[in-house]
Amino acid sequence: MGDGAGIGPEVIVPAVLHPDTLARCRPVVIGDAERLRQAAGLLGGESEVDVVPVKAPAEAEFTPGRINVVDLALLPADLPWGRLSPVAGDAAYQFVRVAAELAQAGAVQGICTAPLNKEALHAAGHLYPGHTELLAKLTGVDEVSMMLSTPTVKVIHVTTHIGLIDAVHRIEPGLVARTVRRGHEAMVRAGVPAPVIGVCGINPHAGENGLFGYGEEEEKIVPALEEVRAEGIDARGPLPADTAFFLAGRGDYDLIVAMYHDQGHGPVKVLGLEAGVNLTVGLPVIRTSVDHGTAFDIAGTGTADAGSMVEALRQAAEMATRPAD
Repeated sequence: MGDGAGIGPEVIVPAVLHPDTLARCRPVVIGDAERLRQAAGLLGGESEVDVVPVKAPAEAEFTPGRINVVDLALLPADLPWGRLSPVAGDAAYQFVRVAAELAQAGAVQGICTAPLNKEALHAAGHLYPGHTELLAKLTGVDEVSMMLSTPTVKVIHVTTHIGLIDAVHRIEPGLVARTVRRGHEAMVRAGVPAPVIGVCGINPHAGENGLFGYGEEEEKIVPALEEVRAEGIDARGPLPADTAFFLAGRGDYDLIVAMYHDQGHGPVKVLGLEAGVNLTVGLPVIRTSVDHGTAFDIAGTGTADAGSMVEALRQAAEMATRPAD
């Protein structure tokens, strides 16, 4: 459910009841039942929505207007909307922990996360940069990649939540190659059998043959591209980032590899924030997320757009292995 003080509950209620969602999967919320009832009230549908606590996903029943929730009951009923809260930060951590445990046990086939607030998470003593790193720790994985997906463009990141100077230092051929492989595997799993992958450079104009920077493209990216191409992956670059996203937007590339956080996030949010989805690639479980934050400025107003959550649920269902029954 993410941070209960943010817009997570408000986008979850309409998203899990959306006809497109129910046509594809059987959603169960890990969160707080009372907060979901409050969110339904904000949206004017309290009388039509039945929030029902269940002990486990297997107990969930799917009838019109019903929302099944594994209720951890960690939030006070008077939790203010739109305010930083260590209590909400700790609850958000616990929601993810339980979801990861259920996914690893096979009780659910995928995880879809509402946004958490990093400052609240840290105030609660959980020192993770975000969901991506938290889920990697909970599932025992050393390295994962963040992928952003919109109807217009998809991008996977070599580095994410670190400073720009640190990102340039961290980028090296092995990490670039592993990121390209994870992106290729994710695209194949999503139904693109032979994805064309565009790989950004680090410097303006991808260094322009050594004119900008200190040869980072030749040192850190070119060897990785040679390696993955030898494996049959169609990876092209290094590309100037300012043209790579334009070319991807018109269909030249199925996936763009960004070297650092803002190189990928900026264009994606311009091209498709409302339907944007965040995927964590490399986990032993499927994980998708909305591509927006907790939006404390509008939390509690009932005005948040649930489109990204609907799309995140759709992509989670598409990528997940179906249960035996």
